[in-house]
Amino acid sequence: MLNSESVMPQTNPTGLDPYKPAEIAAMVEAAGVTKARLPVVQLLTLAVLAGVFIGLGAVAYTAVMTGADAGFGPARFLGGIVFSLGLILVVVAGAELFTGNALMVMAAVDRLITPAELLRSWVLVYIGNFAGAAGLAAVVALTGILDGPAGTTAAAIADGKGALGPVEAFVRGVLCNVLVCLAVWLALAARTVIGKIMAIIWPISSFVLLGFEHSVANMYLIPQGMLAGASVGAGAFAGNLVFVTLGNIVGGAGGVALAYRLAYGPKAGG
Repeated sequence: MLNSESVMPQTNPTGLDPYKPAEIAAMVEAAGVTKARLPVVQLLTLAVLAGVFIGLGAVAYTAVMTGADAGFGPARFLGGIVFSLGLILVVVAGAELFTGNALMVMAAVDRLITPAELLRSWVLVYIGNFAGAAGLAAVVALTGILDGPAGTTAAAIADGKGALGPVEAFVRGVLCNVLVCLAVWLALAARTVIGKIMAIIWPISSFVLLGFEHSVANMYLIPQGMLAGASVGAGAFAGNLVFVTLGNIVGGAGGVALAYRLAYGPKAGG
């Protein structure tokens, strides 16, 4: 993720007022161009980091939900706040996350990047995210923390995700990435690290509370559950990822990127 200050010069004398939506739209397009043209090694490295970061949020979520009723609102909300760690690390520390990069569609629509450049970025980032998230799941299993109650929780989370039907997985994916991309959008509006963190927590904790589906989180949570003894198999894992990923693309690219492009793009109002 690009820091907003590197894309748009700070014009506000206090440095505290948020960027306006039209300014955020310009930052998103400029960031999309930069992301699309990153060298392969750099892009993959940042993508692996993002997978690890989201996985760290997911393992913390698993710990919070251990011993709690997974369907109980306050517990899920607390789990969502902890899970927000993942996107906070992506945005503040810097990494490339597939779901957030759905916003690159704005640059593609305005022909600042080609469809091939967009697809290249998405594919490489998706691969890197998977490597980072699944790799972290393997490392966490080696720690032994999944041998006790946390393992039971991890297996239940994975089985629940594997049991979702295609329509459920897709629609939950759509709604999830609307909130994730809005979290990224709001974080770009903030001029301070504290502002970015606060902007991220509420949309992310809300999607977790509501049970929506995030493809990169599932790249960690389902393998973690499988390693903890979940009954979900490779086929169900792949099926979940396919439909959740498609939903994430529709929600982020169509629900947020194209909507804001229509509102604040070069031809808005014309």
